[in-house]
Amino acid sequence: MREIIIIDDDIALCNLIKKCLSTDGYSVDIANNGLDGYKKIRSSNNLCLILLDIMLPDFDGFQVLEMIREEYTVPVLMLTAKSDDDSKIYGLKQGADDYLTKPFNINELKARVEAMVRRFTDFNQKSIDQFKEIIIEDMRIDKENRTVKINDNSIELTNKEFDLLYFLASNKGKIFTKKQIYTNVWEEDYLFDDSNIMSFISKLRKKIEPNPEEPTYILTVRGVGYRFSKGE
Repeated sequence: MREIIIIDDDIALCNLIKKCLSTDGYSVDIANNGLDGYKKIRSSNNLCLILLDIMLPDFDGFQVLEMIREEYTVPVLMLTAKSDDDSKIYGLKQGADDYLTKPFNINELKARVEAMVRRFTDFNQKSIDQFKEIIIEDMRIDKENRTVKINDNSIELTNKEFDLLYFLASNKGKIFTKKQIYTNVWEEDYLFDDSNIMSFISKLRKKIEPNPEEPTYILTVRGVGYRFSKGE
């Protein structure tokens, strides 16, 4: 299910928005401060939109936006009581996709949400279609034929090993938790089986890494998860 996160300290407004967007088929989560909101973003698996208020009790919305844009391209709709053009221009320059000034009509919000999610979904699908073949350093991954070659030598992978490698390589440089890897590759609810993920990573490293003890492709991010090397 498509996920939306609302980061706003107005609890009544958050509950109203959640109720309205849930009826449109979205899974909606709420955070009432910037730090909690950022944590929810990091743990989300199918995030398609963030509704972000500027005035928050810990960080302001611009600071949260800056943290989001360091890692994510998901669209951000800023909610603000400020109607001055300077704030809007600053937010757009920082990476916001659109603005909505409080108070607003709930039907206008729903229309903007639908338009932004549709554009994001269409863009991601086109991006996925472009990844028919991934070439990173000496590795060549052919999605259509499900083959992997390193220095023109074929690497024999199981179906799940290929899915795992393709997922990480198509998101090179991005850090994923074990939960995010599991839900994206296995497409099942995460059952806190970290050992299963670690086992697959270990087996995959033995097949693709020159030295599995000092990996150059699949890198461990201590205390967080894994990321695929950006390469040269």
